[in-house]
Amino acid sequence: MRSPLRDPKPRVPTPRDPTPRDLAAASAAAFLVLAAVLIGRHIENTDHTLFANWPPLWASWDPHVGPGTPAAITVALGVVAYGPVLTARLPWRALLGASWAAAMAWTWSLALIDGWHRGVAVRLTTRYEYLQVIDRFHDIPATLRDFTHHIPLTSPDHWPPHVAGHPPAASLTFVLLDRIGLSGGGWAGTWCITVGATACVAVLVTVRRLADEECARRAAPFLVLAPAAVWMGTSADAYFTAAAAWSVAALTLAATAPKGPRTTVTAFTSGLLFGLTCYLSYGLTLIAVIGAGVLFLARSRVPMLPCLVSRAAFLVAGFAVVPTAFTLAGFHWWEAYPVLVERYYAGAGGIRPYGYWVWANLACTVLITGLATAAGLRRAAAALAHGRHGLLPHREPRGPGVVRRTPGAESRQAGARARLALLVLCGLLALLTADLSGMSKAETERIWLPFAIWLLPASALLSHPRTWLGAQAVLALLLNHLLLTGW
Repeated sequence: MRSPLRDPKPRVPTPRDPTPRDLAAASAAAFLVLAAVLIGRHIENTDHTLFANWPPLWASWDPHVGPGTPAAITVALGVVAYGPVLTARLPWRALLGASWAAAMAWTWSLALIDGWHRGVAVRLTTRYEYLQVIDRFHDIPATLRDFTHHIPLTSPDHWPPHVAGHPPAASLTFVLLDRIGLSGGGWAGTWCITVGATACVAVLVTVRRLADEECARRAAPFLVLAPAAVWMGTSADAYFTAAAAWSVAALTLAATAPKGPRTTVTAFTSGLLFGLTCYLSYGLTLIAVIGAGVLFLARSRVPMLPCLVSRAAFLVAGFAVVPTAFTLAGFHWWEAYPVLVERYYAGAGGIRPYGYWVWANLACTVLITGLATAAGLRRAAAALAHGRHGLLPHREPRGPGVVRRTPGAESRQAGARARLALLVLCGLLALLTADLSGMSKAETERIWLPFAIWLLPASALLSHPRTWLGAQAVLALLLNHLLLTGW
C-alpha cells in the first residue's frame, strides 16, 4: 500500500496543441492587412500621396469572373484534396515535374480570370513595361552604351518606369524573344509564366538538400497553390524570381555535392545565374543573403574550407560572365544605380510616405504568401529555437572504445526543421532589408516575389495542411476575382 506521504508519480506533461498559436499568428497577419487597407484608403483619399487605387496593392476594385474561373476553382480543389497525398507518394522526380505543371496550371487559370487579352497579352505592353522599347534596341551595343543617359526623368526620350528601374538584361530578354520570332505580349506573358513556374521546383530542390525530403514534400502543395501566382501571371518579376531561385538551388547543389566535374559545372552555373539575376533587377543583389544562409547550412554536409577552395573559383568565374559582358558593351551597373535612385525620388517614390509603406509593404507580403505562411513563420521561429543544435556540423566521436551514436528520428526531424527554418528566415531577412531601404515603396506584391517564394516553405511545418491550403486558395481566388491587379 502506497504511503500517503510519498510524492505522487510525476506525470509527463501533455504537449500543447500549437494550432491556437498558429491561428493567432494568422489573425495578426490578417489584422495587418486590414489596417493597411483602411489607413491606406484614408491617406489616399485625403492626401493623394500613395499613388495606389486600392492600397496597399497596386490594383482597382473590379469584381468579375472570366474564362479562367472554372479552371482556377478546379485546380484549387484538386490541390487541396489530393496535393498532400500525392506529394507524399510520388517519386521525387515525378513530384518535381508535377509541381511545375500544377504551378503553371494555377498561374494560367488565375491569369485567365481576366481573359486572355487583359490578363496576359497586354500586361507587358503598357506604357510602363518592357515591350514599349523593343524598337529602341535595333542596335543593341549602342543602346547599352547610352542606356544610363535615358534613366533620368529630365532626359529626352527617358525610359518607361520598369525599363529605367532595372538593368538592361530585363529589357534585353524581351528584345531577344522578339528577335527569334516570339514577339508581342502573348509570347512575353507565356515566357514569364512558364519560366516563373519553375521557381517552385528550384525551392523544392534546395529544401530537400538542406533540410530533408519530408520537408520538401510537405512544402510542395503550398509552393504550387501560393497566392503569389496572382502576380506571377503575368509580370516580368516571375521570370526574375525563377532566375534568382535557380541561382540559389545551383549554389546548394554545388556546396553539398561531392567533388567532381558535375559539381564544378553546377558551381559555374550558380555564379552565372547570380550574375544574370543582378542584371535583371538591382534589388536582387539581396539574394546574396539567402546564398549566405545556404553556405552556412551546407557546411554540415561538406567542410566549408574544402568547399570554398575547390569550388569558389568556378562560382566567381560564372558570376563574372554577365557583368563583364555588359561592362564591355558599355553599360556600367555601378553608375546606373545612383542615377536610378535620383529618378526614383524625383517621381512617385519621393512622394509616397515611408512611414506608411514601411509596414504596409509587409501587408502586401501577407497577401502574396497567405495566412498559412504567417502561421508557418511562427512555427519556423519555434523550430529554430528547438532544433538549433541540428545546425551544427555533425562530428563523429573517435578513439578506442568510443561508441558511435546515431541520432534518433526525433532529433533528425528537429534538425531538419531547424535548417528549413533558417533558410526561410534568411528569405525574410532579405525581404526586410529591401523594406527598410525605402527603395520599395508600394508595388512590392510583384517586386518582392523573388524573396517571398522563400517564405512559403515555412508552411511545411504546419499541421492540418488541407485546411491551410484551402485558406491559401480562397485568398488567391478572392484577390483575382474582386480586384483588377496592375501587373
